[in-house]
Amino acid sequence: MTVNNPESGARKPLNVVACIDGSGAALSVCDYSAWASRRMGDPLMLLHVLDEEKYPVKTDMSGNIGLGSREHLQEELVQLDEERSKLALKHGHLLLDEAEKRVLAAGVENPSKRQRHDELANSLVELEPESRLFVLGLHGESSSAAGGHVGSQLETVIRSVHRPVFLVPDAFSEPRSAMLAFDGSPTAFRSIELLAGTPVFKGMPVHLVMIGSDNEERQAQLSKAERALTAQGMEVHLAIRQGDVEQTLHAYQEEHDIDVLIMGAYGHSRIRRFLVGSTTTKMLETAKKPLVILR
Repeated sequence: MTVNNPESGARKPLNVVACIDGSGAALSVCDYSAWASRRMGDPLMLLHVLDEEKYPVKTDMSGNIGLGSREHLQEELVQLDEERSKLALKHGHLLLDEAEKRVLAAGVENPSKRQRHDELANSLVELEPESRLFVLGLHGESSSAAGGHVGSQLETVIRSVHRPVFLVPDAFSEPRSAMLAFDGSPTAFRSIELLAGTPVFKGMPVHLVMIGSDNEERQAQLSKAERALTAQGMEVHLAIRQGDVEQTLHAYQEEHDIDVLIMGAYGHSRIRRFLVGSTTTKMLETAKKPLVILR
């Protein structure tokens, strides 16, 4: 998924960033990230983010009612929090070491490792200038509980970053086909440019699917998009379907056994309202195959 570098001069290598946590999706994140890194020819960065709210670097308890006069108890609580943070950092390092072994075995050369103490979305925003693609698990280590980690922060990440986000299920299966939810807007055509410029989906069928009534305008928009992709040697299939966005996209995906669903944050279309609306959460919860969100 090519992102143009606004700076002139030699191209700086941009990373595929694998967001690793302690969830069951961590191994799958490694596998999909390794696959994307090899297909794109870009370096792989393994990232572990320690939630600073859950594991603060230093706890200030002076404002807690009733603790001001109990200094020994206050100090013990602070020490406990600091020990928890230290253990969590050590655990994160171990996770990164294991992830490194896995991606090396998958054929990735010289992966880098990084650990940050921050919120996930903030960390990814700061890493955007050196990143091309973010890979996250659909279900994070605490996504089933309130205030969870990666899984529960997906919408925040999607709204915050401007690089493609690759959301993957708990088990890896090498992608062999893809579909793009397309609405014909200028932003949608920029997504077509991204697809045309990346080797990720080369050699596999790509379906362009529009939601709405079948008319000449939509047919023309699909044909224009098709020409841009076939010019790069891509196999393209076109479809216009009516119905609810989520249900129709899933039905088409199942009908054609498509491995990856690609969506973009488009204008003010029905897909745009779907992407940023409450239906997003439902789709993230029910998705069983990878999703790519293009911004």
